[in-house]
Amino acid sequence: MTWRARLDSMTTWKWPAPSSDVLSAACRLVRRTLFICATSMALYGCQSILEQSYQPSVAPSSNPQIVDEVQKNDPRAAMGAREHPRIVASYGGEYRDPKTERLVARIAGALTAVSENPSQSYRITILNSPAINAFALPGGYLYVTRGLLALANDASEVAAVLSHEMGHVTANHGIERQKREEAEVIASRVVAEVLSSDIAGKQALARGKLRLAAFSRQQELQADVIGVRMLGEAGYDPYAAARFLDSMAAYSRFMSVDPEADQSLDFLSSHPNSAQRIELARDHARAFGQEGKVGDKGRDYYLDGIDGLLYGDSPEEGYVRGQTFLHGGLGIRFDVPPDFKIDNKVEAVMATGPGDVAIRFDGVADSQNQSLTNYISSGWVTGLDPSTIQQITVNGMEAATARASADRWDFDVTVIRNNSQIFRFLTAVPKGSQTLQQTADVLRASFRRMTPEETASLKPLRIRVVKVRPGENITTLAARMMGTDRKLDLFKLINALPTGASVSPGDRVKIIAE
Repeated sequence: MTWRARLDSMTTWKWPAPSSDVLSAACRLVRRTLFICATSMALYGCQSILEQSYQPSVAPSSNPQIVDEVQKNDPRAAMGAREHPRIVASYGGEYRDPKTERLVARIAGALTAVSENPSQSYRITILNSPAINAFALPGGYLYVTRGLLALANDASEVAAVLSHEMGHVTANHGIERQKREEAEVIASRVVAEVLSSDIAGKQALARGKLRLAAFSRQQELQADVIGVRMLGEAGYDPYAAARFLDSMAAYSRFMSVDPEADQSLDFLSSHPNSAQRIELARDHARAFGQEGKVGDKGRDYYLDGIDGLLYGDSPEEGYVRGQTFLHGGLGIRFDVPPDFKIDNKVEAVMATGPGDVAIRFDGVADSQNQSLTNYISSGWVTGLDPSTIQQITVNGMEAATARASADRWDFDVTVIRNNSQIFRFLTAVPKGSQTLQQTADVLRASFRRMTPEETASLKPLRIRVVKVRPGENITTLAARMMGTDRKLDLFKLINALPTGASVSPGDRVKIIAE
């Protein structure tokens, strides 16, 4: 969802009545958002990627056997066709990049040739989401996020992902679930949550509530077996499944540093025990040769295909840079206090800080050019103290502030008009906390229009593939990373480097940079 669509679609901001646990939802949500964003749900709950290995008989194809549309006469495709636009909308749209699309098509084509049903055609969609996810719909609709492509280190790992998902399709797992009425429940949820109003306005709800039931353990393991056979017969490294599951486990640990992270949303939580599956994958792989001596990883052409891949926030959503949120399209920026963490969610920008302080920032269209003091008292803030409403100016822009209180929380509400938009800050602290004023002051003082030079210089983060030069090591390479305060940890994660690993001149590694 673009920021412009987000602003246009948000017309009210009604907070819970005093009898409810005001900000309980907000604070819990804010504390969990970093983890939730990275582990958003798969349509079928299928987010794990497990293959094993089989004797390779063909090499990876450079002539992908995929089509733009699934088989029109396949009745199973109807469900996939119905859900496709809803899923694409809830994951930020399609990611369009010819080089990356050709890469994924090449991998999928090699797998299709050795699949359980070679006549099955597939529609592969790269989703424009930093979440790490992959899933399938009946009829041959396959999805992989750009976040997953950024984490993978070679073509065989992505082949491991796709072959597992193809296994679900060829085994008709989605149809079996539909017969048990589970799939219809899922479909109705998608319709109710995404289509009850326009798609753009419902994206946040769709993302937050696509808690779709996982495939059964038996179905997951069956898809593993099918996927492993495909992986090996397509000539890929049969150990890729175990490697990528290791990477997923490392990613889960990286994201769960936050003690408030919702572990139930772990990418691997809805699947058989990941440690067991990793060992199972290795057991299957050992039957076909020694690790490192069988199958093709496809690392070089894979790195070529993802060099320049968008990483993290897209330009339409704005950017988080340390303690600052910037949006070039809207031309605004603001800072949060030190020790706060910002998360750029679909529905709002949220931040949390020490002492259970929470901040929410969003905006609404302002077509009526109404008085901001009237707007702030128009009923969308519960517990508002009318006597505290005052008109102010924030860096040359018309603004208004007020205080509110409900249950265990005190609030500062600030609204700022910029052109045809009203931007809104809500700062919440535990009742009686002395940090409310100073936190709100930082937000107000830092909120301003971006200069043309700032807008022109604002660039998205991307995966950059670089060669290690003489004298460079993991520490110096990690220092070149951008967009994170945990540079070394993230560098090791995206390059699947274990503790004690080293790099040599000429090696190709991924960094995150503009």
